[in-house]
This record gives sequence, C-alpha cells and structure tokens, in this order.
Amino acid sequence: QVHLVESGGGLVQPGGSLRLSCAASGSISVIYAMGWYRQVPGKQRELVATITNLGSTNYADSVKGRFTISRGNAKNTVYLQMNSLKPEDTADYYCNGLISTGWRTPGTDYWGQGTQVTVSS
Repeated sequence: QVHLVESGGGLVQPGGSLRLSCAASGSISVIYAMGWYRQVPGKQRELVATITNLGSTNYADSVKGRFTISRGNAKNTVYLQMNSLKPEDTADYYCNGLISTGWRTPGTDYWGQGTQVTVSS
C-alpha cells in the first residue's frame, strides 16, 4: 500500500505565494515520477507540473514561469512552489505518484487526498 499526503494549501491574496508539499510512504520500490494536478468543481482534473526520477520537469502553460516543482533529498517528497498566484489558480491540488511496489512490478498511479488553494483578496 502506498500513501501520498499533501500539505501547504490555504488562502492567499493575488500575487502571493504558497508552497505545497507531498510525501509518499508505504511499500515503495521505485518512484518513476511525481506531480501535481488541480481540479475545480465541475471541471476535469488538469496537470499542473510533473517531475521524473531523473529530474525532468513538465509544466502546464498556465503556470510556466510562476510555479516550480522540485523533489526533496529523500526523493519520496515533492514540492510545488507557487508564486504570483492568480484567482484562476484557485482549486483543489492533488499530489500524484507513478510508483512501483515491487521488483518488475509496473508503475501505478497513486493520489493524495488533495489540498485546497484559494487565491482571493
């Protein structure tokens, strides 16, 4: 069993910053990639940013230049530094991990429970 736990959401004014954290734990063999997605009620969940185990990153166009994804030294943690936040960044943010739980076991998507980010004055 694998668990992803997010933290760091909250209320921030437009132009402000927040840092989200996510820690993976459990029966982890390999973490191929981790990332952040967000979802607004009534809309599909969308990619925000991902980072592979080799350090390659990918960002949604809407957050490029404002958000930075990084991994912790322990490699089972991922962070999302969000700067210059806009009201349209308001959403529930979910941590994702593509994780293998054993030798020659394919990676499976795991999700955290989500953390709410509200950008409002």
